[in-house]
Amino acid sequence: MRKLWPLLMAGSIGAMGVTTASADEYQLLVGSYTAGTSEGIYRLAFDSATGQLNPKPLQVIKAQNPSWLTLSKDQRHLFAVNENGPGQNDPVGRVSSYAIDPKTHELSLISQVQSLGDEPTHSSLSADASHLFVSNYSVAEDPGGTLAVLPVAADGKLQAVVQMRSHPASRVNPERQASAHVHSTILSPDGQYVFSNDLGADRVYAYRYDPQANPQLPLTPATPPFVQLPAGSGPRHLLFSADGKHGWLTMEMSAQVAVFDYHDGTLGQTQMVDLAAGQPVSDKAAAALHASVDGKFLYVSNRGTANQLLVFAIDPATGHLKELQRRSVEGDHPREFTLDPSGKFLLIANQKSNQIVIVERDAKTGLLGKTVQKLPMDAPSDLKFLLRQ
Repeated sequence: MRKLWPLLMAGSIGAMGVTTASADEYQLLVGSYTAGTSEGIYRLAFDSATGQLNPKPLQVIKAQNPSWLTLSKDQRHLFAVNENGPGQNDPVGRVSSYAIDPKTHELSLISQVQSLGDEPTHSSLSADASHLFVSNYSVAEDPGGTLAVLPVAADGKLQAVVQMRSHPASRVNPERQASAHVHSTILSPDGQYVFSNDLGADRVYAYRYDPQANPQLPLTPATPPFVQLPAGSGPRHLLFSADGKHGWLTMEMSAQVAVFDYHDGTLGQTQMVDLAAGQPVSDKAAAALHASVDGKFLYVSNRGTANQLLVFAIDPATGHLKELQRRSVEGDHPREFTLDPSGKFLLIANQKSNQIVIVERDAKTGLLGKTVQKLPMDAPSDLKFLLRQ
């Protein structure tokens, strides 16, 4: 902690106690990349009354490149991908599981297994919590990206990979699409399908999830087996609406958001929104997207040289988007962000400028306001709130 704490203290705005939890206090888990000074996963106290993080960590969980964090529905278990690959301190892609104490939120390691691919960048848990879907991005052309399926025991212990899926590359962009690059894999609202977003293939692959039929091969291609997207668009992250009727997909390379109607394993595109219309190619790097709890607003990050958060109003009938605001993230490379449980603040993980930026949010209009804190944090990559039991 010698290197990190001085940085954290330098970004403090005010102070708050962490020994006694208040009605406004929550805990935040921060995943990160560890090539620099970061040590892994950080558990921090957040005050939803002031919108500030306490700079002194409640806990530091040492891990290699825990870049994406997945919480079980009951928040008793945490799953972290270890985004390792060739040339890193640990060249082997892995996945780790942790137990979360329901009273203190203290984390303890349960298990760690190989992801059987390079640079695992995302994971999601099945609705029955019995399988974890891991997206091996794989920066290098060979072997390319894959989707790995790992069984999960009731106690959170991970089992070895039981199924792998690979996809043909589009090769539209010779540098970035020479092979598959699975960026995320998302469960359908009904839990019966899995959608794998492959940046290297320009497709979203659909699978039927049925572990009862074949526990060793729980995924089978759906009908239709994929959604074709524009050439060179590079699909990244998919999000479903709370009512399960619509979906939104960021396309990293073209900086667009595709809007879909969803029904029984099928995605039908109804709108395409440009995040960087008329802007240079360097502005095109769409990343994360999250909706407000009330379902009225969608927030999307665009990296590149733009480094903006875009705010959209959501049409409740169609899921279509109307742009309301573009706001600077006041940093570089907003890899992920999250709304706090109160809905009054939005927290941004600016990976390349090494900071978490917290801004005010108007719950009625959806608009983002002034910055309330900039907390130095080395290479933050994901933010997940723990809710009080």
